[in-house]
Amino acid sequence: MSGRGLTGSGRGGRGAALLKLVQEPVRKPGERPQEPVRKPGEPPQEPVRKPGEPPQERPLQDQQQQPHKAVPHQQEFVGRGALYAVGRASGGSSQVKVGRGLPGLMQQDQRERQQLPPGAIPKKTSPPRSPVGLPPSSTSPSQRVAASPMGRGLARMSQKSPDMLAGGDRSKSTELPKSPAGRGLAGLGIGRNTVSPVQIPRPVSGAGDASQPQTEQRRDSPSPKAGEGAIEEPLKKLEELRIQEKPERVSKMGDTGTRTSVACNYLRMKCKFDAIYQYAVSFTPQVDSKSMRFQLVNAHREVIGQVKAFDGAILFLPVRLEEATTILRSNRPTDGCEIVIRIVLTKILRPEECVQPYNVIFKKIMRILDLKQVARHYYDPHKAVAVPQHKLEIWPGYITSLREYEGGLLLLCDVSHKVLRYQNVLDFMYNLYEKCPRDKFQDECTRQLVGNIVLTRYNNKTYRIDDIEWSKNPTCKFSYGRNGEEMTFVDYYKKSYNKVIQDLEQPLLISRPKRINKEGGQDEAICLIPELANLTGLTDEMRQDFRVMKDIASHTRVTPTQRVRAMRQFMENIKASPEATNELAKWGLELDTDILKCEARNVTNERIIFQNKTIPASNDADWGREVTREAVISPVHLQCWMVVFTKRDSNRAMDYIQMMKKVAPSMGIRVNHPLQLELRDDKTETYLRTIRESLNPQVQMVVVIFPTSRDDRYNAIKKLCCIESPVPSQVIISTTIGKQQKLRSVTQKIALQINCKLGGELWALEIPMQHVMVVGIDVYHDAAHKGKSVGAIVASTNKNLTRWFSRVCLQLPKQELMDGLKLCLTASLRKYHEVNHTLPDRIIVFRDGVGEGQLSFVSNYEVTQLKECFGHFGETYDPKLAVVVVQKRINTRIFAEYHGQFDNPRPGLVLDHTVTMNNWYDYFLVSQHVRQGTVSPTHYVVVYDSSNLKPDRMQRLSYKLTHLYYNWPGTVRVPAPCQYAHKLAYLVGQNIHKEPSHELSDRLFFL
Repeated sequence: MSGRGLTGSGRGGRGAALLKLVQEPVRKPGERPQEPVRKPGEPPQEPVRKPGEPPQERPLQDQQQQPHKAVPHQQEFVGRGALYAVGRASGGSSQVKVGRGLPGLMQQDQRERQQLPPGAIPKKTSPPRSPVGLPPSSTSPSQRVAASPMGRGLARMSQKSPDMLAGGDRSKSTELPKSPAGRGLAGLGIGRNTVSPVQIPRPVSGAGDASQPQTEQRRDSPSPKAGEGAIEEPLKKLEELRIQEKPERVSKMGDTGTRTSVACNYLRMKCKFDAIYQYAVSFTPQVDSKSMRFQLVNAHREVIGQVKAFDGAILFLPVRLEEATTILRSNRPTDGCEIVIRIVLTKILRPEECVQPYNVIFKKIMRILDLKQVARHYYDPHKAVAVPQHKLEIWPGYITSLREYEGGLLLLCDVSHKVLRYQNVLDFMYNLYEKCPRDKFQDECTRQLVGNIVLTRYNNKTYRIDDIEWSKNPTCKFSYGRNGEEMTFVDYYKKSYNKVIQDLEQPLLISRPKRINKEGGQDEAICLIPELANLTGLTDEMRQDFRVMKDIASHTRVTPTQRVRAMRQFMENIKASPEATNELAKWGLELDTDILKCEARNVTNERIIFQNKTIPASNDADWGREVTREAVISPVHLQCWMVVFTKRDSNRAMDYIQMMKKVAPSMGIRVNHPLQLELRDDKTETYLRTIRESLNPQVQMVVVIFPTSRDDRYNAIKKLCCIESPVPSQVIISTTIGKQQKLRSVTQKIALQINCKLGGELWALEIPMQHVMVVGIDVYHDAAHKGKSVGAIVASTNKNLTRWFSRVCLQLPKQELMDGLKLCLTASLRKYHEVNHTLPDRIIVFRDGVGEGQLSFVSNYEVTQLKECFGHFGETYDPKLAVVVVQKRINTRIFAEYHGQFDNPRPGLVLDHTVTMNNWYDYFLVSQHVRQGTVSPTHYVVVYDSSNLKPDRMQRLSYKLTHLYYNWPGTVRVPAPCQYAHKLAYLVGQNIHKEPSHELSDRLFFL
């Protein structure tokens, strides 16, 4: 082979090189080594060192000048690929000891380029150095490119950009190809005229980055001379930016069940361009104002073009600029200062990756369609629907989100409604002032208003009320404008919005900026006028009013057919608007003609197991009739219990007790006559004193009947029964049992709930897995007290997943919540061992309360924290673990299509492709049945999986668990342990504010 044939230096040449050495050995087996023949002009070789003899020391300068010599009979393995490359190139006749890794490869290649005889000294080339004199390898471990199977030497160097080799910004990591490219020179394909498709990143300069001279010097200075070296040609090829390769998809699809046709609320988006170009924009000197950055960039439309998407730091263009680095100059209008704008090409993106600019485009289209932005979404105030009997107004609108899914670039489009109140905050304060004692008014007003969202109609923006400034009013002054002019709030609103403030004594509402606004430069609190701020959403009182909810639902509950019609109307509105169509055409975008249609699967209906009978679940997944006629699996008989009620509710209490004794036996539960405690008044202290005096260790259950619903009284009873004197309790509102025609059904449900709180089991399903523990985790965030959260864990303790153990942890400000959840999981494992005398072999964790932006945090951090719990049970205990994030607040909708008509799919529908994410193992599951409106699927994302469960089994387990929530004789939207954890976290965070007694942890006392 010729000297340029170094194809054996990679992993694939190892066998051929060895075969060459065997076929043409330097000496035969048993032959004595011979002294090598030295050619004229060749320097003498060093003596052979005996085993154990230390090498001779010589000055470093001499080492660099002396050529490497080879001893034919002393073959030395000089690394992976270097010696084999030499063996293939020279036929093994005069092996040269060339060292390891990059130096050996470069020296061998230079020798062959210069056609030097063996042992001759090749011309040395200086390594590339940075402007500050540091070699390229002087990066810190945190700045190095992530390891990849590309090997060492030049292949390793190719993972860094030429800018990095020149000592530039090393903070940006490189996305490496997924497939192994070999080692050494073979990894770069030298000798084959090929280069591995490694993308070279450019240094990304954020807005306001003033440290540019060094960067410009690096770009303008000539590249290091490497004409004789082996790295010149690869680096020239790697200089070219390439379109990023499409990421490898994580697709785990099931195949069991009946296939059915469905439609989703997505629209396919087609893009005519092959790539979108991303540029980093920096300003020197620094420009803080985002609006000023826009103004400066827009002044150069003749260079960047008319079509762009710019957010102040990153610029997206559909066409590529002539130069990789473009320098522009502008004069700031305010002071005439010259601003240098540096635009650097950083990425060439596939159209599917351009989520950020495309979403900006659709926001602009929404404004073109005359829709008003309220919070995150857009609504049409011209089509507002009034609900005058409740002083409400409903705005229809749309939710849009464009991103890449497994099915390509898709636009999610859903119908949304915004409920506004005619009542402003000032009217709310006056109404509360009339009902509340004067000395408690400010505290009560703050409690009820803080955390609410208000809409200011003069600019259609929403704000969160974080505090109330009682010491200020609209006549107070504040600094306004760049000159710091003093102005009152009355004058400001008159001048800016032509609004006249009537009440000059009203306090001011305080809205503090969010974190994202702080990063954008807005770090001051905003003062709002109550008179000009309208309340949004519904109060708890409104939600409990059946008439209010019914009237609102008549406008907001949209059927699948109406939802599809609204989506098609949205598409027609865009196509009918020339301006909107032109905006899409500028970026080469085109909407599909109809909504997305695909294929899903319906899993088999489950069988519900009672004590004496097993029934199949209906297509509606409802067994409410059967649960009241069949004996429960594990009944707990009521032998000693008490009922507490006021004198005016005595008749209703007697009717309830008689009905309990009548309906419970049909469910297999015996009920003895309770201890009846009649109160003279309905004061909270009277309830507490009576219960304390009557409690004893034999009491199984405390039933309390309230004349009206009051949070303070309910909280006091729950604190007494959950913390102070742990005993299961049941609170009943008198009106609930006041109607005779509904008393039977209400009492049946209460009896089942009481049986669960006492530790009983109602029904079960067939669970084929052995030694498995299912865990549900949820977190409650207290909106009124920022920084305080409650985490709850509910874990199964038996094979049928019908008995549960629960623990909670309260998070203090600046404390990591997972620290407390680790203790809860450890306690759950101990309880499982106590019940089963063995530890689980497989643990499936369903984690609720996690948004899409937190998936990586759960995968990278929380999973590691959970696995640390296993070390408490011995070094050898390592169960199989799966962590599944459950997301129910999503906008995806799935419609079943029957003969061109759209309806809700039946429970058990699974969709695990097309609308799922590329880089996560996820699926959608429709588990519940709804009779009104459109059903919402639940999104399951498996962020960690070592359980070896096939996708079908994971999906089937998720569906089975939605049958095991004992507060409803049917399927629910999330797995039962998640719903149990939600109930427990809400009880602790909203009512008792302390950890419940551990005596109740093995029962569902929180239902």
